[in-house]
Amino acid sequence: MKIIVTGCLGHIGSALIRELPKIIPDCEVTGIDNFRSQRYCSLFDMPKDNFTFLEGDVRSMDLISLFKSCDVVIHLAAITDAASSFDNAKELEDNNFLSTQAVAQACCVSKVKLISLSSTSVYGTQNNEVTEDCGDEELNPQSPYAETKLKEEKLLQSLSEESVGLTCLRFGTIFGKSPGMRFHTAVNKFCWQASNNIPITVWSSAYDQVRPYLSLDDAVDAFAHVINNNLFDGYQLFNVLTGNYSVKDVVKTIEIYRPDLEIEFVDSQIMNQLSYNVSSDKFKNTGFTSRGSLERSIKETIKLLCD
Repeated sequence: MKIIVTGCLGHIGSALIRELPKIIPDCEVTGIDNFRSQRYCSLFDMPKDNFTFLEGDVRSMDLISLFKSCDVVIHLAAITDAASSFDNAKELEDNNFLSTQAVAQACCVSKVKLISLSSTSVYGTQNNEVTEDCGDEELNPQSPYAETKLKEEKLLQSLSEESVGLTCLRFGTIFGKSPGMRFHTAVNKFCWQASNNIPITVWSSAYDQVRPYLSLDDAVDAFAHVINNNLFDGYQLFNVLTGNYSVKDVVKTIEIYRPDLEIEFVDSQIMNQLSYNVSSDKFKNTGFTSRGSLERSIKETIKLLCD
Protein backbone atom coordinates (compact mmCIF):
# COMPACT_ATOMS: atom_id res chain seq x y z
CA MET A 1 0.00 0.00 0.00
CA LYS A 2 1.25 3.48 -0.89
CA ILE A 3 0.36 6.36 1.43
CA ILE A 4 1.14 10.05 1.05
CA VAL A 5 1.32 12.27 4.12
CA THR A 6 1.22 16.04 3.67
CA GLY A 7 2.67 18.18 6.44
CA CYS A 8 4.78 15.18 7.37
CA LEU A 9 7.34 17.03 9.52
CA GLY A 10 4.95 18.42 12.13
CA HIS A 11 4.09 17.11 15.57
CA ILE A 12 1.74 14.41 14.31
CA GLY A 13 3.27 13.81 10.89
CA SER A 14 6.82 13.18 12.14
CA ALA A 15 5.54 10.32 14.30
CA LEU A 16 3.08 9.04 11.71
CA ILE A 17 5.65 8.55 8.93
CA ARG A 18 7.72 6.40 11.28
CA GLU A 19 4.87 4.32 12.69
CA LEU A 20 2.69 3.62 9.65
CA PRO A 21 5.08 1.05 8.13
CA LYS A 22 5.07 -0.79 11.48
CA ILE A 23 1.28 -0.90 11.68
CA ILE A 24 0.30 -1.42 8.02
CA PRO A 25 2.07 -4.34 6.30
CA ASP A 26 4.00 -3.57 3.09
CA CYS A 27 3.35 0.14 3.52
CA GLU A 28 5.33 2.68 1.49
CA VAL A 29 5.13 6.28 2.69
CA THR A 30 5.82 9.48 0.79
CA GLY A 31 6.00 12.61 2.93
CA ILE A 32 5.45 16.16 1.68
CA ASP A 33 6.37 19.31 3.60
CA ASN A 34 7.32 22.89 2.68
CA PHE A 35 9.62 23.40 5.71
CA ARG A 36 7.57 26.40 6.83
CA SER A 37 8.04 25.29 10.43
CA GLN A 38 11.77 24.63 9.90
CA ARG A 39 11.48 21.19 11.48
CA TYR A 40 14.49 19.68 9.71
CA CYS A 41 15.05 17.51 12.77
CA SER A 42 11.92 15.54 11.90
CA LEU A 43 13.93 13.79 9.19
CA PHE A 44 16.84 12.80 11.43
CA ASP A 45 17.44 9.01 11.45
CA MET A 46 14.44 8.46 9.18
CA PRO A 47 14.45 4.96 7.60
CA LYS A 48 14.98 5.23 3.85
CA ASP A 49 13.85 1.79 2.65
CA ASN A 50 10.11 2.54 2.72
CA PHE A 51 10.04 6.34 2.91
CA THR A 52 10.45 9.11 0.33
CA PHE A 53 10.49 12.81 1.13
CA LEU A 54 9.35 15.58 -1.22
CA GLU A 55 9.82 19.25 -0.39
CA GLY A 56 6.99 21.39 -1.71
CA ASP A 57 3.82 23.36 -1.10
CA VAL A 58 0.67 21.36 -1.91
CA ARG A 59 -0.99 24.53 -3.20
CA SER A 60 1.41 24.67 -6.15
CA MET A 61 2.49 21.06 -6.73
CA ASP A 62 1.20 18.75 -9.47
CA LEU A 63 -0.78 16.67 -7.01
CA ILE A 64 -2.86 14.82 -9.59
CA SER A 65 0.19 13.18 -11.14
CA LEU A 66 1.62 12.45 -7.71
CA PHE A 67 -1.58 10.99 -6.23
CA LYS A 68 -2.27 8.63 -9.13
CA SER A 69 0.43 6.31 -7.82
CA CYS A 70 -0.92 6.05 -4.25
CA ASP A 71 -3.82 4.46 -2.37
CA VAL A 72 -4.50 6.91 0.48
CA VAL A 73 -3.59 10.53 1.18
CA ILE A 74 -3.39 11.75 4.79
CA HIS A 75 -3.64 15.52 4.80
CA LEU A 76 -1.98 17.23 7.77
CA ALA A 77 -0.43 20.30 6.13
CA ALA A 78 -1.61 23.36 8.05
CA ILE A 79 -0.72 26.28 10.28
CA THR A 80 -1.85 24.86 13.61
CA ASP A 81 -1.53 27.41 16.44
CA ALA A 82 -5.10 28.39 17.30
CA ALA A 83 -4.12 31.06 19.84
CA SER A 84 -1.91 32.97 17.40
CA SER A 85 -4.44 32.65 14.57
CA PHE A 86 -6.13 35.88 15.73
CA ASP A 87 -3.05 37.78 14.58
CA ASN A 88 -2.67 36.04 11.22
CA ALA A 89 -6.22 35.03 10.31
CA LYS A 90 -5.93 35.78 6.59
CA GLU A 91 -2.59 34.03 6.18
CA LEU A 92 -3.90 31.01 8.05
CA GLU A 93 -7.06 30.73 5.98
CA ASP A 94 -5.18 31.22 2.71
CA ASN A 95 -2.74 28.49 3.70
CA ASN A 96 -5.02 25.98 5.40
CA PHE A 97 -8.18 26.19 3.31
CA LEU A 98 -6.42 26.41 -0.05
CA SER A 99 -4.15 23.50 0.91
CA THR A 100 -7.14 21.33 1.81
CA GLN A 101 -8.97 22.39 -1.34
CA ALA A 102 -5.99 21.49 -3.55
CA VAL A 103 -5.46 18.11 -1.89
CA ALA A 104 -9.14 17.15 -1.82
CA GLN A 105 -9.78 18.09 -5.44
CA ALA A 106 -6.69 16.19 -6.58
CA CYS A 107 -7.85 13.13 -4.63
CA CYS A 108 -11.23 13.31 -6.37
CA VAL A 109 -9.66 13.52 -9.83
CA SER A 110 -7.11 10.79 -9.06
CA LYS A 111 -9.72 8.55 -7.38
CA VAL A 112 -7.66 8.30 -4.22
CA LYS A 113 -9.03 7.99 -0.68
CA LEU A 114 -8.42 10.93 1.64
CA ILE A 115 -8.13 11.30 5.41
CA SER A 116 -8.23 14.97 6.34
CA LEU A 117 -7.60 16.41 9.78
CA SER A 118 -10.02 18.71 11.56
CA SER A 119 -10.32 19.70 15.21
CA THR A 120 -12.73 19.47 18.12
CA SER A 121 -12.13 23.21 18.48
CA VAL A 122 -14.96 23.65 15.94
CA TYR A 123 -17.34 23.07 18.86
CA GLY A 124 -18.56 25.99 20.92
CA THR A 125 -21.38 24.34 22.77
CA GLN A 126 -23.00 25.17 26.07
CA ASN A 127 -24.08 21.54 26.50
CA ASN A 128 -22.27 19.05 28.70
CA GLU A 129 -21.50 16.66 25.83
CA VAL A 130 -21.34 17.08 22.08
CA THR A 131 -21.28 14.59 19.18
CA GLU A 132 -20.58 14.74 15.45
CA ASP A 133 -24.33 14.91 14.80
CA CYS A 134 -24.87 18.11 16.77
CA GLY A 135 -26.77 21.08 15.35
CA ASP A 136 -25.21 24.21 13.92
CA GLU A 137 -25.86 26.06 17.19
CA GLU A 138 -23.21 23.87 18.84
CA LEU A 139 -20.68 24.58 16.10
CA ASN A 140 -19.42 27.96 17.22
CA PRO A 141 -15.65 28.08 16.54
CA GLN A 142 -13.75 30.27 18.98
CA SER A 143 -10.74 31.13 16.78
CA PRO A 144 -9.89 31.79 13.10
CA TYR A 145 -8.09 28.43 13.11
CA ALA A 146 -11.28 26.62 14.15
CA GLU A 147 -13.41 28.66 11.74
CA THR A 148 -11.18 27.57 8.87
CA LYS A 149 -11.35 23.93 9.95
CA LEU A 150 -15.14 24.05 9.81
CA LYS A 151 -14.97 25.66 6.37
CA GLU A 152 -12.68 22.84 5.22
CA GLU A 153 -15.15 20.24 6.54
CA LYS A 154 -17.96 21.79 4.50
CA LEU A 155 -15.76 21.74 1.41
CA LEU A 156 -15.02 18.04 1.86
CA GLN A 157 -18.69 17.26 2.35
CA SER A 158 -19.53 19.10 -0.88
CA LEU A 159 -16.98 16.97 -2.78
CA SER A 160 -18.16 13.63 -1.42
CA GLU A 161 -20.08 12.60 -4.53
CA GLU A 162 -16.99 13.13 -6.68
CA SER A 163 -14.69 11.11 -4.42
CA VAL A 164 -13.96 7.48 -3.64
CA GLY A 165 -13.93 8.33 0.06
CA LEU A 166 -13.31 11.42 2.19
CA THR A 167 -12.89 10.81 5.91
CA CYS A 168 -12.47 13.73 8.29
CA LEU A 169 -11.13 13.27 11.82
CA ARG A 170 -11.84 15.88 14.47
CA PHE A 171 -8.83 15.49 16.77
CA GLY A 172 -8.73 16.63 20.37
CA THR A 173 -5.81 18.81 21.46
CA ILE A 174 -2.69 16.75 20.83
CA PHE A 175 -0.12 15.81 23.47
CA GLY A 176 2.85 13.46 23.61
CA LYS A 177 6.41 13.38 22.32
CA SER A 178 7.48 13.20 18.68
CA PRO A 179 10.51 14.16 16.56
CA GLY A 180 8.67 17.27 15.35
CA MET A 181 7.17 18.09 18.72
CA ARG A 182 5.46 21.43 19.32
CA PHE A 183 4.95 23.16 22.64
CA HIS A 184 2.19 25.71 22.14
CA THR A 185 -0.64 23.39 23.20
CA ALA A 186 -1.62 23.07 26.86
CA VAL A 187 -0.16 19.72 28.02
CA ASN A 188 3.17 19.99 26.20
CA LYS A 189 3.58 23.65 27.12
CA PHE A 190 2.98 22.91 30.79
CA CYS A 191 5.48 20.03 30.64
CA TRP A 192 8.08 22.34 29.11
CA GLN A 193 7.53 24.98 31.79
CA ALA A 194 7.58 22.46 34.63
CA SER A 195 10.77 20.83 33.33
CA ASN A 196 12.52 24.20 33.16
CA ASN A 197 11.32 25.42 36.57
CA ILE A 198 9.08 28.03 35.00
CA PRO A 199 5.85 28.72 36.90
CA ILE A 200 2.74 27.59 35.06
CA THR A 201 0.34 30.45 34.49
CA VAL A 202 -3.28 29.36 34.73
CA TRP A 203 -6.33 31.52 34.22
CA SER A 204 -8.43 31.19 37.37
CA SER A 205 -11.64 30.83 35.39
CA ALA A 206 -10.16 28.04 33.25
CA TYR A 207 -8.81 25.72 35.96
CA ASP A 208 -11.87 23.47 36.02
CA GLN A 209 -12.77 23.76 32.36
CA VAL A 210 -13.01 20.41 30.57
CA ARG A 211 -11.80 19.94 27.01
CA PRO A 212 -11.01 17.01 24.68
CA TYR A 213 -7.39 15.85 24.42
CA LEU A 214 -5.68 13.27 22.22
CA SER A 215 -2.44 11.40 22.80
CA LEU A 216 -0.06 11.02 19.87
CA ASP A 217 -0.31 7.23 20.26
CA ASP A 218 -4.06 7.35 19.66
CA ALA A 219 -3.66 9.85 16.82
CA VAL A 220 -1.34 7.49 14.92
CA ASP A 221 -3.58 4.50 15.65
CA ALA A 222 -6.63 6.42 14.40
CA PHE A 223 -5.16 6.89 10.92
CA ALA A 224 -4.17 3.24 10.73
CA HIS A 225 -7.61 2.18 11.98
CA VAL A 226 -9.38 4.13 9.23
CA ILE A 227 -7.14 2.59 6.57
CA ASN A 228 -7.13 -0.98 7.87
CA ASN A 229 -10.91 -0.99 8.30
CA ASN A 230 -11.60 0.89 5.06
CA LEU A 231 -13.68 3.56 6.81
CA PHE A 232 -14.30 5.41 3.56
CA ASP A 233 -17.90 5.71 2.44
CA GLY A 234 -18.73 9.04 0.84
CA TYR A 235 -18.03 11.61 3.56
CA GLN A 236 -17.26 10.29 7.04
CA LEU A 237 -16.76 12.44 10.16
CA PHE A 238 -15.40 11.18 13.48
CA ASN A 239 -14.35 12.72 16.80
CA VAL A 240 -11.10 11.20 18.02
CA LEU A 241 -9.80 11.73 21.55
CA THR A 242 -8.11 9.98 24.45
CA GLY A 243 -10.22 11.71 27.07
CA ASN A 244 -11.88 14.88 28.31
CA TYR A 245 -9.66 16.53 30.91
CA SER A 246 -9.67 19.74 32.89
CA VAL A 247 -6.65 22.01 33.31
CA LYS A 248 -6.65 20.82 36.91
CA ASP A 249 -6.35 17.19 35.74
CA VAL A 250 -3.32 18.10 33.64
CA VAL A 251 -1.63 20.10 36.38
CA LYS A 252 -2.18 17.43 39.03
CA THR A 253 -0.69 14.79 36.73
CA ILE A 254 2.40 16.92 36.07
CA GLU A 255 2.83 17.36 39.83
CA ILE A 256 3.32 13.59 40.16
CA TYR A 257 6.65 13.97 38.32
CA ARG A 258 7.43 17.59 39.21
CA PRO A 259 6.20 17.99 42.82
CA ASP A 260 8.00 21.35 43.04
CA LEU A 261 5.77 22.74 40.29
CA GLU A 262 4.78 26.38 40.80
CA ILE A 263 1.33 27.53 39.68
CA GLU A 264 0.37 31.16 39.26
CA PHE A 265 -3.34 31.88 39.03
CA VAL A 266 -4.23 35.02 37.15
CA ASP A 267 -7.47 36.76 36.25
CA SER A 268 -7.46 37.27 32.53
CA GLN A 269 -9.83 36.93 29.60
CA ILE A 270 -9.36 33.58 27.91
CA MET A 271 -9.87 32.65 24.28
CA ASN A 272 -12.74 30.25 24.96
CA GLN A 273 -14.91 30.55 28.06
CA LEU A 274 -16.77 27.30 27.43
CA SER A 275 -16.37 23.91 29.10
CA TYR A 276 -17.64 20.75 27.44
CA ASN A 277 -17.08 17.04 26.86
CA VAL A 278 -16.74 15.62 23.36
CA SER A 279 -18.05 12.13 22.66
CA SER A 280 -15.90 9.74 20.60
CA ASP A 281 -18.42 6.87 20.78
CA LYS A 282 -19.03 6.92 17.03
CA PHE A 283 -15.37 6.16 16.31
CA LYS A 284 -15.12 3.61 19.12
CA ASN A 285 -18.16 1.83 17.68
CA THR A 286 -16.09 1.08 14.57
CA GLY A 287 -13.80 -1.01 16.76
CA PHE A 288 -11.24 1.60 17.73
CA THR A 289 -9.64 1.10 21.14
CA SER A 290 -7.65 3.86 22.83
CA ARG A 291 -4.25 2.99 24.25
CA GLY A 292 -3.25 6.56 25.02
CA SER A 293 -2.53 7.75 28.55
CA LEU A 294 -2.28 11.31 29.83
CA GLU A 295 -0.07 10.22 32.72
CA ARG A 296 2.26 8.10 30.57
CA SER A 297 2.66 10.83 27.96
CA ILE A 298 3.41 13.47 30.59
CA LYS A 299 5.94 11.15 32.21
CA GLU A 300 7.65 10.51 28.84
CA THR A 301 7.68 14.18 27.91
CA ILE A 302 9.15 15.33 31.21
CA LYS A 303 11.74 12.55 31.04
CA LEU A 304 12.68 13.66 27.53
CA LEU A 305 13.12 17.25 28.69
CA CYS A 306 14.90 16.55 31.98
CA ASP A 307 17.27 13.65 31.24
